[in-house]
Amino acid sequence: MQNRKLKNSELDRKSIEEFKEAEKTPIIVILDNIRSLNNIGSVFRTSDAFLIEKIYLCGITAQPPHKDIQKTALGATDTVSWEYAEDVLKIVTKLQQDDVKVYAIEQAEGAVMLDEFNPEKGEKLAVVFGNEVKGVQQKVVSASDGIIEIPQLGSKHSLNIAVSTGVVLWDLFSKLKATK
Repeated sequence: MQNRKLKNSELDRKSIEEFKEAEKTPIIVILDNIRSLNNIGSVFRTSDAFLIEKIYLCGITAQPPHKDIQKTALGATDTVSWEYAEDVLKIVTKLQQDDVKVYAIEQAEGAVMLDEFNPEKGEKLAVVFGNEVKGVQQKVVSASDGIIEIPQLGSKHSLNIAVSTGVVLWDLFSKLKATK
């Protein structure tokens, strides 16, 4: 048989302990008032795939354990480090004081298109994803070090937050991997 699909047992994935000990990708995800528990779970699962350092769940964003988060996270809430913070601006400020560059993922004046964004070598990044309806809060966009926009050519104005997270994390992961 040519191009046989691999079984899960052949994928050589990390155990929870191996994941926790592994060197992480220097990216932090901040979820700003995400309503959908399925979107939250999907972000955990994507963050697991790319060895993301941490997720901050802010504002109304629900926290594990919750069956609807678990349904899409498939155990990633046990691997990816996360923390709840009510005030997203406090997290943005704290990260900036720790020399983390914070980027809002949003459509805004002065945004850099994702395909044109190039992180500096050795730079630790945090990316903020906003509410499914209102996006990233203006006060967070204003406080960020920059804005990254996902190029879109169709008729719709936005992507689902879980899709946006996958697109952005894959792009940044690829670019950071290439600069090593």
